[in-house]
Amino acid sequence: MQETPKANRLNIAIFGRTNVGKSSLMNMLIGQDYAITSPVAGTTTDVVEKACELLPLGPVLFLDTAGVDDISELAQLRLNKTRKIYDRADVILLVTEPDTWTTFEDEVLLKAGENKIPVIVIINKNDLVKPAQAFLDDIRGKNSRVVEVSSIGSSGRDAYVNAIKQQLIEVAPDDFIEPPRLIGDLVNPGGIAILVVPIDLQAPKGRLILPQVQTIRDTLDNDAAAFVVKERELPAMLAMLNKKPDVVVTDSQAILKVSADVPRDIRLTTFSILFARQKGDLSIAAQGAAEIDKLKPGDRVLIAEACTHHALEDDIGRVKIPRWLRQYLGFDVKADAYAGRDYPENLSEYKLIIHCGGCMLTRREMMSRIQKAHQAGAAITNYGVAISFLQGVIRRSLEPFPAALMAFEKKMNN
Repeated sequence: MQETPKANRLNIAIFGRTNVGKSSLMNMLIGQDYAITSPVAGTTTDVVEKACELLPLGPVLFLDTAGVDDISELAQLRLNKTRKIYDRADVILLVTEPDTWTTFEDEVLLKAGENKIPVIVIINKNDLVKPAQAFLDDIRGKNSRVVEVSSIGSSGRDAYVNAIKQQLIEVAPDDFIEPPRLIGDLVNPGGIAILVVPIDLQAPKGRLILPQVQTIRDTLDNDAAAFVVKERELPAMLAMLNKKPDVVVTDSQAILKVSADVPRDIRLTTFSILFARQKGDLSIAAQGAAEIDKLKPGDRVLIAEACTHHALEDDIGRVKIPRWLRQYLGFDVKADAYAGRDYPENLSEYKLIIHCGGCMLTRREMMSRIQKAHQAGAAITNYGVAISFLQGVIRRSLEPFPAALMAFEKKMNN
């Protein structure tokens, strides 16, 4: 990930007056003492760049700037470099202190507005003094996104970092949030994708469901062919082909049978896993599946669905996944099903969240849900990843995605 070009990273510029704790904030966000900090005003004399991975956002580049109120001899040269950051920044973190707001902060907001750059105001040093309510109200009148932090010490660090991450997810430009391909990078032009689609009681009459349709479309967009079969006809389809398919994608509920029918040298995954990658973060979902082994009797598990389909008998979220969990674990857990676009507030009560593929959500919405789970201390995985784990074929299902498989193995070995 360190090889990701800077231009492809979310560029996060940190602005503020001298000695408000800009470098300390960056160090807190990246989790290491990278930028030099000191009580001496003007310690940061040039733009300091640090590339890192900020999950679940992904690759980012922090740009720690010199103080905007620098009055030293070299001030103009430094400020010229700082001003150029407006041309690069995707998001600005404007750092200030409790009850202190000057024309410098107003100038940053003005310049950011002219360049259409979203701003998150960071009120630092709340360990020294709490900002007055009138001050907070005034700042929120200028800029709606405000986060209070203390960038010194480890106390409260995770909560501060998570609060800033949540804001970053919400303001990051759409082109950064743009999802990866659904299947296009798994099939070559002229290649073949076999899609296994069970037609059972839960299949809607006369049509395919959205994940299946989108996968077909993305296959065609990549100049490849999509063959659609039911699981029963899959062996015959494979036998008829005179060319090995690039990938087989199956409904998660058929993964055990399909994995037995598909030769080991053909890549295999599920629709739900494709969407876990496109809508959210597949590595986090893979790590979340590993948490199933840590569940204890009576733990609460949230089954989260984004859509509000009519639940039929033997519904996958309400009946099948809870049943597979009990069969795998050998004891009962309390599984609550929650459907709809709203997300429950009491996530901290759950040890694990098993989320649907999220085909009805935007990538930003799904990433926001992942972040909220992380803030609440709940592991989160996805239907397809969890089912593959419970059926004993998760490594096969994740093989097309080496980073996610590696994340899963690492979590299992911890």
